[in-house]
Amino acid sequence: MATHSHDFLGDAHDSNARRTRWVVWLSATMMVAEIVAGTLTGSMALSADGWHMATHTLALGVSALAYSFARRNNGDQRYSWGTGKVGSLAGFASALGLAAVALGILYESGLRLVEPRSVAFGEALVVAVIGLLVNLASAALLGHGHSHDGDHGHDHAHDHNLRSAYLHVLADALTSVLAIAALAAGWWFGIGWLDAAVGVVGALVILHWSRGLVIETAGVLLDRVPDQHLCDELRAKIEGPGDVTVHDWHLWAVGPGRYAAIVSATGATPSEVRRRLGDDKRIAHLTVECS
Repeated sequence: MATHSHDFLGDAHDSNARRTRWVVWLSATMMVAEIVAGTLTGSMALSADGWHMATHTLALGVSALAYSFARRNNGDQRYSWGTGKVGSLAGFASALGLAAVALGILYESGLRLVEPRSVAFGEALVVAVIGLLVNLASAALLGHGHSHDGDHGHDHAHDHNLRSAYLHVLADALTSVLAIAALAAGWWFGIGWLDAAVGVVGALVILHWSRGLVIETAGVLLDRVPDQHLCDELRAKIEGPGDVTVHDWHLWAVGPGRYAAIVSATGATPSEVRRRLGDDKRIAHLTVECS
């Protein structure tokens, strides 16, 4: 008996996995460099940035493992709807981790505003610039795949795993830019408190990004209707001029840009319902019940 494929991974799954692995190696290398340099120079700011990058390296590692898990278990019949949503699960977990990191930065920055600490501005500035370059290179690698998530006309075809990794490196790039500005101001103008102040600003921006990713990925995991416009469009196709009545209609995401649908209708046969829907590539799995 023929079996129905449950391969709902995104078209760029393997390419995005390779990009993420490259970024993990770049981030891990820079993480070690910052922690070692911070320890040798006695720069608390640099050491803190290194440990901050360590948390992101861990999150990126989770993203890379999610890609591997999804591909390895893609044909496993124990996963009724395939492994296309593993990326959203990893994105949700990474977003929570990102929020935790932001809260940690916010707390530490608040302490430093109250009790300023000495910083080796010159040495820290050099390594912070190198860190920014690494972050920009990582963002370019991930951003290339991220910019193609919506190809083929699928406005909601987001690879949440790639997006979470992309936001992690953007968050690192943001904190690097703010750190460079603060370190430069402290070194050249003696404005030491700016280092902690920009830490607060960066943490709040990161919290905003993570909140958006949590909301989007949670919607996928909870089978929220992914695209109300698409839902209404497909239902209108089935009902046609009013000769068919749809009693029950469900649409949910099973992978990046791939949806499953269940239709219960009267006034038409299952084959007629399928004919009216047409060969829509977005509908990866369709169940029709007619009475």
